[in-house]
Order: sequence, then structure tokens, then C-alpha cells
Amino acid sequence: MNIRQCACVVVLALSAVSQVAQAAPLMPLPDIRTTHRVTQKYTCATGRILNVTYLNTSNGQSFAILPVKGKQMLFVNVMSGSGVRYQADVYTWWTKGPQANLYDATLGENAPPMLSDCVTIVR
Repeated sequence: MNIRQCACVVVLALSAVSQVAQAAPLMPLPDIRTTHRVTQKYTCATGRILNVTYLNTSNGQSFAILPVKGKQMLFVNVMSGSGVRYQADVYTWWTKGPQANLYDATLGENAPPMLSDCVTIVR
């Protein structure tokens, strides 16, 4: 088999895998139903404005959706000694009352928040 034939086989294989992935149905999650959804607007110390959507589900889980470095991320609620803490990858969104901070764990345990003093805007 020459290089041209090998390249054709690789292209056909990748195409087939892509089509299977696109045709695969989403995994149903019948126990996770959103019961409450609210979007809060925050203004942070830097002047940045964040729109954060909070979701509560029928099975007791809570989620937050917020932009981090230009992309929307889904955060899940985890145990906290004070306030409400949400985790997504290396990021922590920590709220207490109307205030919140966004942390990046890769910056170190004692690093300041990447976004601090974010306060909900009351309409």
C-alpha cells in the first residue's frame, strides 16, 4: 500500500468515526430535571460584568453557568463551610450572600481571586 492509499484509508476511517459520534444519542438523565433557574448579573472590582445562571434540580443538585476566559463553563455545587461553592475544572466560583469571587487553582493555594468582589446588580 502506498502513501496515497494509506492517506485515503485514514480519511475514510476518521469520517466513519465522526459520523458514529454525531449519530450517538445523548445519555438521558431522567433524574436530573431543572426545577428553578435564575440569572444574576454581577459587577466585579475590575468593572467586569458577569451574567451567571443558577440551576437547581429535582434531585437536590445545584449548578452555575458562567463565562471563564471567553467560554461558558458549567460549575457544580460542592460542600462549603461558608457560602455556596461551585467547581468546574480548576476554577471555583464562591458566593456568599450577594458577593462572589472566582478562583483559579493553578495560580496557587494562597493566590488572590482572578475576579474579586463581584456583587449582584439589583434591578
